[in-house]
Amino acid sequence: MGIRKKNNKNPPMLSHEFVIQNHADIVSCVAMVFLLGLMFEITSKVAVLFITVQYNVTIPANGGPEETAVNYFHYGLKDVATVFFYMLVAIIMHAIIQEYVLDKINRKMHFSKTKHSKFNESGQLSAFYLFSCLWGANILVSENLLSNPVSLWDGYPHTLMPFQMKFYYICQLGYWLHAIPELYFQKTKKEDIPRQLVYISLYLIHITGAYVLNLNRLGLVLLVLHYFVELLFHLSQLTYFSNEDRQTGFTVWAVLFVLGRLLTLSLSVLTVGFGLAGAEKQGLNLADGSFNVLVVRVTVLAAICTTQAFMMWKFINFQLRRWREHAQTQTLKKKSSSSKSKSKKANGVNGSVGASGADSPRARKEKSS
Repeated sequence: MGIRKKNNKNPPMLSHEFVIQNHADIVSCVAMVFLLGLMFEITSKVAVLFITVQYNVTIPANGGPEETAVNYFHYGLKDVATVFFYMLVAIIMHAIIQEYVLDKINRKMHFSKTKHSKFNESGQLSAFYLFSCLWGANILVSENLLSNPVSLWDGYPHTLMPFQMKFYYICQLGYWLHAIPELYFQKTKKEDIPRQLVYISLYLIHITGAYVLNLNRLGLVLLVLHYFVELLFHLSQLTYFSNEDRQTGFTVWAVLFVLGRLLTLSLSVLTVGFGLAGAEKQGLNLADGSFNVLVVRVTVLAAICTTQAFMMWKFINFQLRRWREHAQTQTLKKKSSSSKSKSKKANGVNGSVGASGADSPRARKEKSS
């Protein structure tokens, strides 16, 4: 009874354990403060900076009347406040998925500690990748970026974005920023923190770079492509945790991963290396949002190529590790099957020896006496 009371005892206020257990409620209260700020005239101007998308520009559609005007958006420093608010929303959504979906599955499956953490990570990323992939694909179709690849560099700089595209980038930055405090909230192991910080930093650098350098169209295409491949990997991993014999998804992912890297490099070189190099507007002009200079183009291509090479290196190591594990399991199965066959043969020999001993002349003589 004493142990039970100790486990049910609430942790001290503002202690590490208290913050970890109640972080979703704390963040919800902070987000509610901004929402309540919209109700009062004094605070509404500040609350709007955090909740709504800033830097609206109204342009008449095809020179028509004002009723057919289209709203576009560009970026600025006020976006930092908006990203912060949607980072809070991402923390809340993370907690909801964890508590109402992943934790219930974990209780049924009884995973080990290692599988438990990997299952949670894959479950969270699968939900995010699926949502982001569908949302991004919808933007690509609505903006005709897939049917007209020339639009990736034609008309650069693309300073004006439709609402959906800008809000997409705001949510992307908010999600990957939320992943940093989640390392603390989820009690991530120390050995896993460097790995997760690396890929979180890579996402933030590339998404911010595409957003700030007005390469938002190219960034959107590459994000959707990358998210689709990563979604397949994490779904395959979730399937593997439920049944270790199901590894077909990893084979399909391996093929698409290599194709995805090649397509990413091809689109990047085509857009940045050739499209922007031959564009009409050249030079650095911060007022117009143009970064079309050789130094920036080389830096962008170097960053993309380095990241793709790093991902291929991690991919090769992952495949080698899987092959070694598969070879070890096959060796263990062969050893176990051979030991079982030897034990069966030994039992058969012992039985035949016992039977022949019972029918020997000495045994018959003893029976007759």
